Amino acid sequence: MSTVAAIDCGTNSIRILISDEGKEVIREMEIVKLGEGVDKTKNFSPAAVERTLSALRRFKRLIDEHGVTQVRFCATSATRDAQNREIFTGPVQSILGVAPEVIAGTEEAKLSFLGATAEMSASQGPFLVVDIGGGSTEFVLGDESVSAARSVDIGCVRMTERHFKNDPPTSNEIILAQKDINRAIDLVEEIVPIRSAKTLVAVGAALGYMHPGRVEVIAAGSLVLAEIMKRTGAVEFIASERDILDGIVATLK
Repeated sequence: MSTVAAIDCGTNSIRILISDEGKEVIREMEIVKLGEGVDKTKNFSPAAVERTLSALRRFKRLIDEHGVTQVRFCATSATRDAQNREIFTGPVQSILGVAPEVIAGTEEAKLSFLGATAEMSASQGPFLVVDIGGGSTEFVLGDESVSAARSVDIGCVRMTERHFKNDPPTSNEIILAQKDINRAIDLVEEIVPIRSAKTLVAVGAALGYMHPGRVEVIAAGSLVLAEIMKRTGAVEFIASERDILDGIVATLK
């Protein structure tokens, strides 16, 4: 493996991981709110696109400075949902020189699992990896490989925009959000036997080491995680600092 770069462009943030022969060189994130309003309008706003492209131009300078030979750009929930995604994906290709991938929720889930469990012992499996993003949350069950996965639209930005109009949220807002979250978990359980996992692994928006720019969505992210723990019966979880970026890097050879 030479020097490679993975870029994960989600609903709330855009992140880059540059790796040299499997060793982390740079891992950075910018809060760009690309998916701001997309749950309601189904379209990107020009301002959100420009914020994201500005961050991407800075990432491109890092890529050039470190002699990166391969780049993989994966766009997730917000770009999947936006009907006008071409106003974003076209400029991304112009800046990077590689075609952006708008990956399906199942592919996103598999990459998250690959990254989050890479350094865990097989004896801890089966794992349920829960990746709480801005627009969606991925549920992935597996041991050394994925056995079942599903992505549902209960990301922390989406839940905040949909339900939390007050700060702090009112009791009624929380109840409505909980119902929404549990309807989504019902869909997950049609495919993923979430109660069969030995170890719950959480990555993403609800965790304590998060970027300060995610403070606006921590309540919704925490609520999503709390409802998942109730449904699985888990009393603890492993907080993984490795995630989809590490999974993307693992696919580059």
